[in-house]
Amino acid sequence: MLSLVVVTLVTVAAGFVVWANDRRHAKYGMAVPAGVATAVGALSWIILNAAGLSYQPGLTWIPWVVPMVLGTGAAVGTAIYLGRTRSRYDTQQLTAALRL
Repeated sequence: MLSLVVVTLVTVAAGFVVWANDRRHAKYGMAVPAGVATAVGALSWIILNAAGLSYQPGLTWIPWVVPMVLGTGAAVGTAIYLGRTRSRYDTQQLTAALRL
């Protein structure tokens, strides 16, 4: 259970770091990348432990490292996707409003 706490804390921190380093972070909420990272990290931790990889000799690092990497990757992907999508959408809405 301690590994889930560590994975959760690391993925939350990674999500906040990703948000802070994104130049378009004003387009979406601060908790979005952190929430996505936490959800992906916790879900992958649960899946890996259910698969029996938690206490295998030589494989004990998998349920620790893989969820953190997947959570961080999900936060980066979310920030990239939302930053581009929201910027494009806001520009379209502003253009439509200025044409009136």
